[in-house]
Amino acid sequence: MINRRSLLRTSGAAATGAIAAAALSSSAHAAETGRLAHVPRPVGSDPTEGVTRTLLQEHLSPAKGWEAVQTLVEIPRHKESGRHSHPGVEVGYIIRGEVLMKFDDGPALRLCTGDPFFIPSGAIHNAVNIGKVTTMMLSTYVVDETKPLVTMY
Repeated sequence: MINRRSLLRTSGAAATGAIAAAALSSSAHAAETGRLAHVPRPVGSDPTEGVTRTLLQEHLSPAKGWEAVQTLVEIPRHKESGRHSHPGVEVGYIIRGEVLMKFDDGPALRLCTGDPFFIPSGAIHNAVNIGKVTTMMLSTYVVDETKPLVTMY
């Protein structure tokens, strides 16, 4: 288990390796439990091809029935996350890249490296990579622990 104190004491390369190992372990657990509903799609013109959601950590919330989940979302150039929602709020940060965050029930937001964002519970949205690099987003969710983290539309 990696805690913040040991992570801060670790060199960058070692920390990156440890995070990657933890992410792979968590991803395997997520796949087993069905928490991440990302299903690989056929190769071709699929607008979501190559999008990945890596589970970084998940913890029970102090509020009964809720869970805090953190993921690293990567969206390749000219691709999109696909229209989806979450059973709770999403608080995010654009680590790298540029996206147009489209909402079914509101105006789109243009987000760039360093921008934070908030998505209300149940809001159907789609992050479209409009930049020149693979977009990386850190997303933290507080969600109903009995429901899938992502519901695609």
